[in-house]
Amino acid sequence: MDRLGSNSEMARLEPLIGEWTVESSLAADPAAGPVGRTSFEWFGDRAFAVQRSSVDVPEAPDGLIVIGPGNLPGTYIQHYFDSRGVEREFAMTFDGTEWRLSRLWRESPSFFNQRFSGQLSDDGQTIEARWEAADDGEDWHVDFELTYRRAS
Repeated sequence: MDRLGSNSEMARLEPLIGEWTVESSLAADPAAGPVGRTSFEWFGDRAFAVQRSSVDVPEAPDGLIVIGPGNLPGTYIQHYFDSRGVEREFAMTFDGTEWRLSRLWRESPSFFNQRFSGQLSDDGQTIEARWEAADDGEDWHVDFELTYRRAS
């Protein structure tokens, strides 16, 4: 059971579970097709979701992400770790179609403002997404775009 007393909050992530190919605007030739893969799987009895990502773009790291329930209904905490040794925490929401992440505030000289938004298609087969950044925390710009396509 999660800290909210049931796994119902975690069950909302079911549309993400599975294997996905990833296309990115960071690719040298975005028209060439997928540059990576990501997978979502349950850990335990839906106590957590684990996301693993691998990317064929040298400047983009591979990642391991653990998603757990947040303190409020409909919220999640995403713990991010990557192949560079970077770790981050994101506040996350997913309502079944709209997926959002925002960087949790912390004091750090290397801190930068970053957020993610993705939209699951009606048929559940694609997610159109983008990462945005704001050096000053106010003027957001698209950092890069992603398209997830269900592989299984």
